[in-house]
Parts: sequence; C-alpha cells; structure tokens
Amino acid sequence: MSDESYESYAIVTLGCPKNQVDSDKLAGTLAKSGMVAAVDVETADVVVVNTCTFIEEAREESVETILTVAQQRQAGARLVVTGCMAERYGDELAAELPEIDYLAPFGMALLPALTGASSRGSAGVQFEPEAAPVAARAPASAAVPVVLGPTRGSALRVPDFDLLNLPRPAAQRPWAYVKIAEGCDRVCGFCAIPSFRGPQRSRTIEQIMSEVEQLAAQEIVLVAQDLAAYGSDHGVGKRSIVELVRAVATAVERVRLLYLYPSDLSNKLIDTICETGVPYFDLSLQHVSPRLLRSMRRWGNGEKFLSRIESIRNSETGAAFRSNFIVGYPGETEADHDQLLEFIERARLDWCGFFAYSEEVGTHAASLDHKVDPELIADRLAELSELQDTITATKRDELIGSEVEVLVDEPGVGRSYREAPEIDGIISVPQTLEVGTIQTLTVSAAIGPDLEAR
Repeated sequence: MSDESYESYAIVTLGCPKNQVDSDKLAGTLAKSGMVAAVDVETADVVVVNTCTFIEEAREESVETILTVAQQRQAGARLVVTGCMAERYGDELAAELPEIDYLAPFGMALLPALTGASSRGSAGVQFEPEAAPVAARAPASAAVPVVLGPTRGSALRVPDFDLLNLPRPAAQRPWAYVKIAEGCDRVCGFCAIPSFRGPQRSRTIEQIMSEVEQLAAQEIVLVAQDLAAYGSDHGVGKRSIVELVRAVATAVERVRLLYLYPSDLSNKLIDTICETGVPYFDLSLQHVSPRLLRSMRRWGNGEKFLSRIESIRNSETGAAFRSNFIVGYPGETEADHDQLLEFIERARLDWCGFFAYSEEVGTHAASLDHKVDPELIADRLAELSELQDTITATKRDELIGSEVEVLVDEPGVGRSYREAPEIDGIISVPQTLEVGTIQTLTVSAAIGPDLEAR
C-alpha cells in the first residue's frame, strides 16, 4: 500500500441529472470511508471528474474539464476520471491524457482505490497501486456492468459492487434527483447510450423508497434513460412506473418525472402524474417529421404529439410541457424543418431544448448519407430558438397576477410545479422566505423565462 494518505475529495460533474446521481453515490461512499469534501478542486487530495459523452460537444467539454482540473489541482493530488467517457473511450483517454492518474468506468475502479484503510490509522484513505492506475488499466470491455435487477435476454451477473444502490447523504437542497433504472432497450438511430450503459435494469421500489427517505427532500425528480419503461425488465405485472410514482408521492411534497417517451405515455400514467399535483410532462419527442422519425427509429409524428398534448390540456388546463428536438439529423430537409417550426408554434410548449445532431460511432445515423451542412444547422437552431423564446416569454407573461405554490430552493429563489430544477426558469421570491418551505405567492412580473412573485 502507498505511504500517501488522501483525506479530502472534490467531484466535478458533467452532463445530465443521471450523472449527478452517480456523483452523489460516490460522494456518499467517499465520506463513509473517512474522507471529507474539500472546499474546491485546488485544495482536494483527490479530484474526480464524472464525464459525459452523449454528443460531441459533451466530449469536448469533458476533455477540457479534465485538462483544466489537472492544472488546478494541488501538488500530489490524484486525478480520477469516471463516467460515460471513461467507460466508452477509456483506452483513448489513457493514451492521450497522461494527466489522468486513474480511470474508473462508472465508478467501479474508483472505489477499491479509495476505500482501503490507512496503515497509519488516520481518517484518510490510500490508493492501492493495483487498483486500476492508468499505466496498468484493464480494457474498458472488462468493466463490471451495473446490474440492478433481472435483465431480459442477458447473462449479465449481479456485480459485487452496485453503484446505484449505495446510500446517499441527505439532500443539500430541498429537491433531489433519484435514478430509478439504468440502461435502455431502445435502438434510437442517433443514440449510443445502450452500447455502454447496457439494457434496461430497474431498481426495486423498496430500494428507491429507501433512498427517497435518506434524501429527506421536499421534491423528488425521477430520472432514467427510459423512465416510463421502469419495471418492464422485471416481467409483466411485477411493477410499473405508475406504482412507483404513487409510492413516492406518499412520501414527499412533489414528485416530478423527466424524460418520458411519448409512446409510453398511457392514460393511466397521465392521470397519475396529474394526481400528484405536479402536472409537468417532459416528453422526449426529438422531431415531428414522420419520415425523419422513422429514420431515427422513433415512434410518432407531429399530429399524434399534438393530439396527446391537447388531450392532457383538456383534462388539466395548467399542465406544463417540455421537450427536446434534434436539428440537422441526416436527411433533414427544409420541409422537415418547416414541419418542426409549425409544430412548435401550434404546441406552445412551456420549455424546449434544441440540439445540433451529433454523429455517434456505431449508431444507425452514422451510416446515413445526406448530412446537413453545419452552417444550415446553426441557422435552423437560431430560428427555432427565437420562436420558442417568444412562446416561453408569452406563457410566462400570462401567469402575472396568478397565485402559485412555490418551493423555496435557496434564499430569494424558488420554483412552482411548472419549473424543473436546473433546466427551466426560476421564480424570484422575498429573501426572508425560509428555504425548503412551500409558499403561496402571487406572480408580480415576468422577465423572459423567469418570474417574480410576492
């Protein structure tokens, strides 16, 4: 064992809320081993960068962050890289970035390296030389998969170490993400996630509820690669997303769902979401052109989506909607783009994200011809964003004078059910309101995507 003992850590998290959950799990484990959170990267003994590789822009950000942290860390500090990029491109990172001390796909190799007892008996922990340093790292294909439950058509074993089912510290904010499953069974033409996250593996309701209780948050945000498919890998009738949502709703003030595939948005699920008091629908639509959606290997079209949205609004007039769309998918024509513009104008979604198509190695889309020129993609992104910004601002203006139930996230900042944390607008509230409380306020002003309430 090394003579060096490492007593403090810092974690830098990139990417989606699911990555944030993984980081929280690692933080809880490091704290349990005797380490303490450092004030910042510059003072930590160990710095962990939890990477994202969903699109090219995310990969670039991950590499830039690794290099920045390598420069910022103090002398002798260890730099550990984990997450999706470590899993998918670990060998390339090892070859190209000597600044990295340890590569830990999905945190697996990180924990054996950091949880050994100190030979000096201090509160710190030590690195084992054999615990996956870059110079002697096993290939990415040897990483132990995270298996959370029965897996259809797979011989994957349940690993000795299960990242998702590790305990977490109590939430530092009045809300928290909870990942309910890992992996995905879909074969979307643009997405490589199943190739390195594996097939759908759902946690049990008991495991999830235990984590919800540990977090002690007022709002729980459920996340997964394919949220509405929760429980499908456990067999028909065993458990479902509806059952889970109802269980979580009994334990917290608010339960919110992110990333719902429209084909799985059943009437029963819609009713259940509305019954919780958080009629917020984050629908993963990606496009509205029937031809493009077929090429994306996705369900639906613009008219089907509009019909579903209208049906929800008829039963819940205050329902809030968010979606994301890919711009510049191979073969996207001006006619396809016009269809998307028309849909955005008719749907009047509260929130929208637009992303330039990113070619991912090994996906169906990577083999397609008729690539769209990057400058044309940029023009289309700008046109869509301008239209949606106007719609969002108008919908926010319409709330002026109405009463809203606001969860105070931090001094002077809160959210109603219409705003998901970190991705939507906020509500400015009086600084005197206690953090973690829900207050009934009146919207007094709107400034773009944000509101003021008193």
